[in-house]
Amino acid sequence: MKYAALAEIAPMFDAFLIDQFGVLLNGDTAYPWAPNALSKLAALGKPILLLSNSGRRSAPNAQRLDQFGFARDSYMMVLSSGEAAHRYFSMRLGDEIPCGSSIWVHGRGNDTSAVDGLGLTLVEDADEAEFIIIAGSKGDELSLDDYRDMLIGAAERGAQAFCINPDMKMLTKVGQRFGAGRIATLYEELGGPVHWIGKPYPLIYEIAKDILKMPQAARVLCIGDSPDHDIQGGLRAGFETALVRTGLYADLSDGEVVERCSSIGAMPNYVIPSFDM
Repeated sequence: MKYAALAEIAPMFDAFLIDQFGVLLNGDTAYPWAPNALSKLAALGKPILLLSNSGRRSAPNAQRLDQFGFARDSYMMVLSSGEAAHRYFSMRLGDEIPCGSSIWVHGRGNDTSAVDGLGLTLVEDADEAEFIIIAGSKGDELSLDDYRDMLIGAAERGAQAFCINPDMKMLTKVGQRFGAGRIATLYEELGGPVHWIGKPYPLIYEIAKDILKMPQAARVLCIGDSPDHDIQGGLRAGFETALVRTGLYADLSDGEVVERCSSIGAMPNYVIPSFDM
């Protein structure tokens, strides 16, 4: 593991997979240096995918970045877990997921983009749903006990759940709160089956490799703030990784971060102070 600046290591790679929250965005706003840094990185002429555990699809994520001053031509697309999930559901519609199935989607802003256009029947109560989609957390408004009450009936009858945002924690305007991944583990604790889509799971990286068409995975750098998701997922996919010291673990000492990475077997190749060129 090497401590370095982004400008120092960027020339060594042919493509980049960059996390949104904790790297470019801090809760509901952008880090002040991030839009310019992304444009500078793009000026190297190398493809950039923004790889996010957002349960929203690509377009809503890109629109949010527009609002914060990120140039649309500074990246190829936002490959979100919501986008990966939409592709997954599309391929399995009519087979594993019968057409017209009732589905309960829970996410921030009541976003349902991960299933829009698929002909599924949206319901407002998890007890009425054949399938559960956990796309986001309202952990800044609701408690885990609230979620237990919402989900216990569906879990007890074995309704399949899809967690399309595996983040256990999230950054909000009021600080860190539990993420959609924690809600999904609660569903498992209640006895319900969960399928996981997003970092660190393989599907989103397989799609990224297909988009980038990069034969040498080691020439791709994954940049993120989460050892559990960005670093572990990138390493499993064969990429090199850089842990940025902003975001979820910004308050930990370097020693504590190393201990965390070591405990899960996900030691990054590089550590960078921030996403700044």
